[in-house]
Amino acid sequence: MNSVFLGLVATVVQAGSGATTPPTETMNLFQAIVIGIVQGLTEFLPISSTAHVKMVPVVLGWGDPGVAFTAVIQLGSIAAILYYFWDDLRQVTMGMVKATTTRQFDSSEFRLGLGILLGTIPIVVGGLLIKAFIPDFDNSPLRSASTIAMVSILMALILAAAEIVGRRKRTFEALTLKDGVTMGFAQALALVPGVSRSGSTLTAGLFMGLERSTAARFSFLLGVPAITLSGLVELKGFLDTGFGAAGPLPLLGGIVAAVVSSYLAIFWLIRFLKQHSTWVFVWYRLAFGAAILLALATGKMQNI
Repeated sequence: MNSVFLGLVATVVQAGSGATTPPTETMNLFQAIVIGIVQGLTEFLPISSTAHVKMVPVVLGWGDPGVAFTAVIQLGSIAAILYYFWDDLRQVTMGMVKATTTRQFDSSEFRLGLGILLGTIPIVVGGLLIKAFIPDFDNSPLRSASTIAMVSILMALILAAAEIVGRRKRTFEALTLKDGVTMGFAQALALVPGVSRSGSTLTAGLFMGLERSTAARFSFLLGVPAITLSGLVELKGFLDTGFGAAGPLPLLGGIVAAVVSSYLAIFWLIRFLKQHSTWVFVWYRLAFGAAILLALATGKMQNI
């Protein structure tokens, strides 16, 4: 593990020679695929996909790919999660329809589905507020390297606290409507880059006494509407501008790469959390944030 941390620190600190590359005018297929892989692997791991999708291309000298491209390739992640949890989603949907028609609202499927819907409201409202009041969000201080670093460290400490105090006894069958709403507010925190949607919801789940794998599974299901809406909204704007810095082929390549890597990340994380704690992610996030701060302090990276 120490070698991973040292490698991360070295990579970030050595990036650039006192300045980072501004956003590229064009994005080639290789760059889009790499960013898609980063997006897929980090979307569902509690380490913040937004932070990594921004910082990895910057470290490689490609520049910040921007919010729009990042949101569009999230469609690959949503395709993966729909495929992985298709049976769960179909059961919840059919259960909600049945409960509505028969007026039997005490079924577990109805409570779970309603919890997902209500839990999606906070992040939707937060996203609309950002659109309304921070129109130039791409260049906002909220997306700066220093913010990402400090938020990553803060969320690592909160996840550590949840790991220590969480009872981890409640199973998936014990989920309530309150759990959905509570985790929904935690999910809204992910609008700040560096928080991690998966990380904030997993942390909330541990504080609520959920088993680690249960918290992760519910986090994934809760993310379906939010990630889908984000991707579709940005896709329209992306198409209206003629694909921006990325042409149709790089965009498609990034989405496909995100599909494959997202599925592998979901598959691995759920099985990992059945037998292991989240401490590996705590230490990684601390190292990631510290590496960025060190690069900024030594002038190896600009605070963009």
